[in-house]
Amino acid sequence: MPGKKVILFDLGGVLVESAGRVALRALLPSTSEQEVLERWHRSHAVNLFERGQVSSEAFARQFIKEWGLQLTEAEFLDSFAGWVTGLVDGAEALVRSLRRQHVVACLSNTNAIHWARMPELPGQFDQCFTSHLTGFMKPDLEAYEHALRELRVPASSVYFFDDLLPNVVAARAAGINAFHVRGFAQLSPILRAQGLYEDTNA
Repeated sequence: MPGKKVILFDLGGVLVESAGRVALRALLPSTSEQEVLERWHRSHAVNLFERGQVSSEAFARQFIKEWGLQLTEAEFLDSFAGWVTGLVDGAEALVRSLRRQHVVACLSNTNAIHWARMPELPGQFDQCFTSHLTGFMKPDLEAYEHALRELRVPASSVYFFDDLLPNVVAARAAGINAFHVRGFAQLSPILRAQGLYEDTNA
């Protein structure tokens, strides 16, 4: 894709609605949101599952034990599947509009269960880089390097959007133009400021 600009999106918390933090807080009411988030990112069970290295059943067993949850594997997996609820309103239209001028891809730490909940997603993007299929997770440098190799563009041609600052910092270290956004509403102003998007409804 030489000469093309690439817009690279994280999914959860940016283009996709996720109830994961709320669900975890409900399971661990005495734990703060920040503590839950930090524990999630340190979790060995999550790391293995989101790299595609264990089955859903093995993930459930390990996660329940690791977090001390009073749930059966079936109960946990049923709840876990519902953490992802679909694209944010307006996300599909934004991506479709951007694809008229740019290559649009996604780079997401996700897993087989949540990916299966959104069968429409692969068709929304020119390319998808999901951790459970590539084996690479943000903020590891390999995740960004793999995406750049597959896209066949220099890092300077890529504009990346993520809701987690460590992922943004790592992308910048790889030479990518990276932006920290706290939700879908913050995307359009940045895209316009970078000359990547003209909102015809504005």
